[in-house]
Amino acid sequence: MVLQRAPQRAVIWGFGESNKLTTLRIHNKIYATISRAEPANDLGESIWSIILDPYSDEGPYDIHVTQTLANGTLYTITIHDVLFGDVWICSGQSNMQMAVVDIFNATEEINNAGNYPKIRVFTAALKPSDTPIEELLGIVENWSVASPQSIGGPSFTYMSAVCWLYGRMIHEALDGRPIGLIATSWGGTAIELWMPPEALHDCGISSNEKIQLQPYGQFSEMASLNNSNLFNAMIYPFTRMVVYGAIWYQGESNAGYHTDKYACTFSKMIQYWRQTWSQRTNYLTDIHFPFGFVQLSTSTNKSTIVGGFPVIRWHQTFDVGYVPNNVVPKVFMAVALDLRDDPNNIHPRTKHDVGYRLSRSGLAVAYNQQVEYQGPIVSSVSYSSGSKTVNITYTAVQNIDLRNPNGFEVCCKGSRCKDDSLWVPATASSKYALTITLTISSSCVGKHLYGLRYLWRETPCLFKQAALYSYTDRNLPSPPYLKLF
Repeated sequence: MVLQRAPQRAVIWGFGESNKLTTLRIHNKIYATISRAEPANDLGESIWSIILDPYSDEGPYDIHVTQTLANGTLYTITIHDVLFGDVWICSGQSNMQMAVVDIFNATEEINNAGNYPKIRVFTAALKPSDTPIEELLGIVENWSVASPQSIGGPSFTYMSAVCWLYGRMIHEALDGRPIGLIATSWGGTAIELWMPPEALHDCGISSNEKIQLQPYGQFSEMASLNNSNLFNAMIYPFTRMVVYGAIWYQGESNAGYHTDKYACTFSKMIQYWRQTWSQRTNYLTDIHFPFGFVQLSTSTNKSTIVGGFPVIRWHQTFDVGYVPNNVVPKVFMAVALDLRDDPNNIHPRTKHDVGYRLSRSGLAVAYNQQVEYQGPIVSSVSYSSGSKTVNITYTAVQNIDLRNPNGFEVCCKGSRCKDDSLWVPATASSKYALTITLTISSSCVGKHLYGLRYLWRETPCLFKQAALYSYTDRNLPSPPYLKLF
């Protein structure tokens, strides 16, 4: 396994008899504590917890835990081959659950997994609970050293492809720093299932709602879950463990369910996850720990369908259009709407690109590295009433790559811009430095413009053929954009 490295301090905890001495030995240091009096599980056992000193030396270490039982005997557990590094939580629905075996270049990725022995992986079982619980109800894959066997498990089982690729790429960029990856995801699930009741309340959502799962694969027999069920059973049990950060890939199930609330639910989920982890680890987990996410990819072959995906993508940025921003600190993302794959499958196999983009963003935001991590971001929009053109200026490292002229739309119908049929195309007709000029449709010439948007479709372009990318890293697209004048 991997425990959180210095400057943070790791917490080790477990169950045992009440009011009994528990000692922990690691290297040449011994720690001691008394287990609590109140029972913490169905067996009547109590919790003991020990905070370690900060460990900058990665190890490996053996950890020996001994408790003196009521009859005077000693009970000892030894955990072997423990490393100190950075621990990341990976959660969401099926695109996070999608395994390495399911993606492009899976064979090569799996065969090379043994080259990364300092990456350790763990996958939780799919189990719900109506109340927060201290211990997982099931484990799919216990802590394992990265290998073809531990990474190349069955389809949609283990190991999460996005989790693995993100972890592998930051491991390489950080000169082989140990990385612990905890995958805890469930396909077809809405965000409300992953939120504590307090977060739901803040967004005006009842904690008593049942959510019908979107069936897929081996989990098609599942009927419904209550709000907070997965926070209780698949997140809360990890919140005594000090972590460095989390990554998230979810939103498809909210494209038609509480879609308008997603900016609230997503921001509140992040807030309460951070608070819970910080409080339950004695504030040793950063209250603003880095949180990365994958902006929704594609869902259909029809570029004419607007659907709910564009709204979710926008709400994923808390209605700003980019992250990090001032609404929720230390959040980063990977844009994925140009990674179209099989039009009949909501699970694109292009996860290496997702891993690359998310790791670049994570290196910049979570590790403060000076790397390019995002495509061009809109800095200003200008137009003159009655003009045939709109000018958009971007921020970028050096320049922008205008790959094709399409994907822009304008609306000149005032409050009726809520009707998607009233948006008309605007074509990128020229580019100068960081500014592009759009030529608007004849139906809006001479009229006041009320709105501008970019890539506002479920599947807005062919593979890596969005209009705008970074000029210096041409695998970094500009995110979707919306502005109402």
